[in-house]
Amino acid sequence: MAKMLDKNAPLFPFMKMHGLGNDFVVVDARVHPLTVTESMARALGDRHCGVGFDQLAVITRDTGQDAPDAHLTFYNSDGTIAGACGNATRCIARYIMDQTGDRSLTLTTERGALNAIDLGDGVTSINMGHPQLNWDDVPLSQDIRTLELPIDGKPTATGMGNPHCTFFVDDVAEIDLEKQGALFEHHPLYPERTNVQFAQIIGPDHIRMRVWERGVGVTLASGSSSCATGVAAARRGLTARKVRIDLDGGTLDIDWREDGVWMTGKTMHVFSGTLTQAFLDSIQ
Repeated sequence: MAKMLDKNAPLFPFMKMHGLGNDFVVVDARVHPLTVTESMARALGDRHCGVGFDQLAVITRDTGQDAPDAHLTFYNSDGTIAGACGNATRCIARYIMDQTGDRSLTLTTERGALNAIDLGDGVTSINMGHPQLNWDDVPLSQDIRTLELPIDGKPTATGMGNPHCTFFVDDVAEIDLEKQGALFEHHPLYPERTNVQFAQIIGPDHIRMRVWERGVGVTLASGSSSCATGVAAARRGLTARKVRIDLDGGTLDIDWREDGVWMTGKTMHVFSGTLTQAFLDSIQ
């Protein structure tokens, strides 16, 4: 006889969200505490036997002296920690602002305190902070100039709370993203691995970009990668500091201002669901 699911077993709510196809599982641990392990993140990230995501985001309370609205912790689909995730941060900012009715808020991540504002019509803008331009802040394994790395193609290194490697190419459609992304993610110059972007300059305020995320693979979009690419293009004199970046999943607006790099775009809360105790118990 088939075993019936215990109706009294606890259920753990989660939300599925995305920013331009860059998709996330979000757990609001302020309401339903859940301790996440590396194996749990991998199990949840499995698109066949779990829920599937590019990143898992966990919302907790921050009880510091100047407590912000919430603290965010991110995990890649391979279970490793992601120090920053711009699109997930925008998704969660939108979620909390919809809850509270506020038009602005402050979230903390491993990156630090990030300010978000509601621009109306479902558009959320967030300040991802100042880019990290020194070799040891990215970080790189050697004291070298970050503007043009001694790698074939002379990419630019940028830190946005996580490391980035941006190549400027004539045509992103010609790039074998899976092969090249996997190759450069593990380059010896990046001791913590790196996100890899291939960017094509369309005009002085327009970039076409594709991305490989460390610990994930090819993604339809990446917020921190878009910020890093916008900064790299401006540093190299290829564009202005305010650009539109077209990704496989849609468009983000990036504006490198005096107070940090602002990223603006739409988000989507796709559905809410629950994790069963049986699923959690099955995780080794």
